[in-house]
Amino acid sequence: MESHRYCLRSFLSYLLICVTLWSEQSYGLFGRTNRRPNVVLILTDDLDVALGGLVAYFAHFASVPQFVASPLCCPSRASILTGKYPHNHHVINNTLEGNCSSSAWQKSQEPQTFPAFLKSFGGYQTFFAGKYLNQYGHSDAGGLQHVPPGWSYWVALEKNSKYYNYTLSVNGKAQKHGADYNRDYLTDVLANRSLEFLQYKSSYQPFFMMVSTPAPHSPWTAAPQYQDHFNDTKAPRDPNFNVHGKDKHWLIRQAKTPMSNSSVQFLDDAFRKRWRTLLSVDDLVEKIVKRLEVRGELENTYIFFTSDNGYHTGQFSLPLDKRQLYEFDIRVPLMVRGPNIKPNQTSQMPVANVDLGPTILDIAGYYVNKTKMDGMSFLPIMMNSSSWRTDILVEYEGEGRNVSDPACPLLGPGVSECFPDCVCEDAYNNTYACVRTVAPSANLQYCEFDDNEVFVEVYNVTADPYQLNNIAKTIEQEVLEKMNHRLMMLQSCSGQTCQTPGVYDRRCTF
Repeated sequence: MESHRYCLRSFLSYLLICVTLWSEQSYGLFGRTNRRPNVVLILTDDLDVALGGLVAYFAHFASVPQFVASPLCCPSRASILTGKYPHNHHVINNTLEGNCSSSAWQKSQEPQTFPAFLKSFGGYQTFFAGKYLNQYGHSDAGGLQHVPPGWSYWVALEKNSKYYNYTLSVNGKAQKHGADYNRDYLTDVLANRSLEFLQYKSSYQPFFMMVSTPAPHSPWTAAPQYQDHFNDTKAPRDPNFNVHGKDKHWLIRQAKTPMSNSSVQFLDDAFRKRWRTLLSVDDLVEKIVKRLEVRGELENTYIFFTSDNGYHTGQFSLPLDKRQLYEFDIRVPLMVRGPNIKPNQTSQMPVANVDLGPTILDIAGYYVNKTKMDGMSFLPIMMNSSSWRTDILVEYEGEGRNVSDPACPLLGPGVSECFPDCVCEDAYNNTYACVRTVAPSANLQYCEFDDNEVFVEVYNVTADPYQLNNIAKTIEQEVLEKMNHRLMMLQSCSGQTCQTPGVYDRRCTF
């Protein structure tokens, strides 16, 4: 446990878990103060909350129910930037064909991102550093010369997460990096670029910084000084670890249970490596916060810390991935520090990553309803508002191959992400939509698959936090129909129609 407490030590000092925010500067900041707040958004890659990846700095706080609109990098990042659900921004996977950083995305969605509004209408200096979208820099989508609208300073990684041997777009010009730790380790490069921005930016304009780290995404390359940490750490053995998902979708049922020894060793090793990469993220946060403090800007700066999606390591005998509908893949950390935020506060209101953009725009004083965003600013929660939605939509479109995996011919075509023992993490019909409900009287998840069965999974997360028992076949048909109705409403929503609060029927009991 001592090593766990050491991990990400700076967050204990600098970031306070808080979704029940309170601020005198909400609702039209431009009219109330000439000194508008600064905002820093730190986005990690594949950092879960349900699996204990945040044990160190969640030890004394309640968990925050923040969920992602899709448990995959590019669709989720698109939701953060646009404030929209996937069915409205149309990014369905990590490929160019799936609209990830495609020309169509650039034309239709990039001008409507919250950083574009901050820069164009709010007068903010904007800075981006790190992983943007998985196909950013692709030659068929403008290459590294493309700098999305909304960014004053742009330092973006070409394509997916790496730690060494990568290329950056620095304001549209390619900059290659090698394998020298002192010059090239990406998390440290992002930290140094962030400090440079804080040093040389104008002091007469507010600023927004988005720092998007590679950690803890594979290939899990730790900095040299951290490579021997957590040698005795193993992936959490929660009740759903290495058990058969007997009543779940066929893709979960096909997992080999118990897992092979080699798979367990592999996921334990991956878990250790992921923690090691986060120690450099800890250093990055500490450096940014200290620089803000030295410059006298910390007290007027909001800092958000979150992730694009969760991750699993052995749950329901699935070795490693993040594409499933369960808490370990869709629930992520949300930590906030800022002016007038009360420390050690939490809320049970369900916050989604589509809410980040609207919230940051609200902090800046921009009227969010002018946008077409599906999300809501969660700043009103800090005013003890009783009007807040109970339901969040989660969408995922499965990916597979048209031909059988040569190593797993019995599974046939349509699967992907297969491990050596033929446990496949994705498939074409791993396509689903869920309503995640968090209300005073209910903590539920209702999911439907787009397959021949129209398979349904329902979980009472209060009674069954590890989602061991699918209760879809044991609850009343009327309740299922109401859940189905809420799902259809969310799947067809757009803009303000996605924001209807209090839609859960409290008369439904479980």
